[in-house]
Amino acid sequence: MKNLLLALLISTYSFSQAIYEDERYVPETDPLVLEKLNQWQGLKFGLLMHWGTYSQWGIVESWSLSPEEYGWCERKKGSNPDNYFAYKKEYEGLQKTFNPVDFDPDKWASAAKDAGMKYVVFTTKHHDGFSMFDSKYTDYKITSPNTPFSTNPKANIAKEIFNSFRNEGLWAGAYFSKPDWNVKNYWDPKYPPKDRNVNYSPVENPEKWNEYVEFTHNQIMELMTDYGKIDILWLDGGWVAKTPKAEITEWYKHTIDNAKEGYLKHRIINQDIKMDELVVKARKKQPGLIVVDRAVHGKNQNYLTPENRVPEKTLPYPWESCIISGGGWSYTPDAKYMSGREGIHMLIDVVAKGGNLLLNIAPSPEGNWQQGAYDLLKEYGSWMNVNSAAIYGTKPIAPYKEDNICMTQNKDGNVFLFYLAEEGESKMPSEIIVKSLVPERSAKIKMLGSKSNLKWKALDGGFKIVIPEKIRNNPISKYAWVFKISAVN
Repeated sequence: MKNLLLALLISTYSFSQAIYEDERYVPETDPLVLEKLNQWQGLKFGLLMHWGTYSQWGIVESWSLSPEEYGWCERKKGSNPDNYFAYKKEYEGLQKTFNPVDFDPDKWASAAKDAGMKYVVFTTKHHDGFSMFDSKYTDYKITSPNTPFSTNPKANIAKEIFNSFRNEGLWAGAYFSKPDWNVKNYWDPKYPPKDRNVNYSPVENPEKWNEYVEFTHNQIMELMTDYGKIDILWLDGGWVAKTPKAEITEWYKHTIDNAKEGYLKHRIINQDIKMDELVVKARKKQPGLIVVDRAVHGKNQNYLTPENRVPEKTLPYPWESCIISGGGWSYTPDAKYMSGREGIHMLIDVVAKGGNLLLNIAPSPEGNWQQGAYDLLKEYGSWMNVNSAAIYGTKPIAPYKEDNICMTQNKDGNVFLFYLAEEGESKMPSEIIVKSLVPERSAKIKMLGSKSNLKWKALDGGFKIVIPEKIRNNPISKYAWVFKISAVN
């Protein structure tokens, strides 16, 4: 049942997102952004955190407030979940009890760094509109007197997180939702919300819509001005965008569990947020800023973000898979996290195809990570301590994967082979055969973590690496073993 709900979540959200493998990409032209984007592509591994008042109920972030989402995100919390307006009021009242007194961003930043992560993307505001930063444009925020945590010295959560992670050498990325379901000039209380969209016509109410545009720009510029160096502006809510028509309705094909196909009906409303103007202003404050206007085709989507999946092939533009590590995007009581083997194989798969992995961890209402998250990051760290040279700063090399062997290459011409161990496989085979590559005659091959050169032999169509018994029986790392080839033909 959980898998079905997850599939519904992904398929429902995908109406605003093209199929990534086929989506067009508009290259950036700003030289500072291009330089930064090139650096970002070498970072490979980042942390995403969804956190807000909703963590107290252990529910999916924001989406239960949107009427059209009810099929996969039922309202089951609160004292009167069958009454939508009573539910929304009680949901928003969670602000009055949100008090994450265990919040310790230094601990999170240290764990992320030790795992080999190089950047963080934090939800400064999700669709429900609750600001996890000290915005002067709303009282629905973590620093409001209505929020108990506002008296804590670390009340400005976004600032504390960015500072802690930057202190550990990680880049700072600000997730920001373009729709805001708490603001009266997005969801006007005179009208019931129909779906995730603005609940009035922006074309027919230009003054009201312009007020919302100004509000959105003001909040984002606060983040660009008062929160130190911001490397990535990660915008969500792709339906808030300029469209050719005032309002259209389309049917979107979706797949559930790869078995049942159907169509979902969604309104598309012209919600011109004046993104071009916003990006220019933001980059004056943050030169070289990477902007990710998710699911909106155009120049302001500097990289694409396949959600909770890994593309089947290499892609001809910068991309990042954002993946749930355990439970859901938001805090899930008793969440089950992916195993170390699953996590490490996923990172290798993403990197071999030329992408970055953005792994989501959701803090609890008290401000903790679950032990499963720390355990997973520790597994990453142990593996990366030995094998990170094959991850950072690498690019794909055809065919990127052969059977259970993935491949990357670095700028020096070295090629790395990742042998992906089967479940329970703790001893290495006596020889590894690769058919799609051939080393140069004088090439040296080493296993990462070992100083000794390994014997290898060219074959008719490929080569084989001979693994000594000492290394076979005592691999230096678990789950995936990496071999460095000095040069290939």
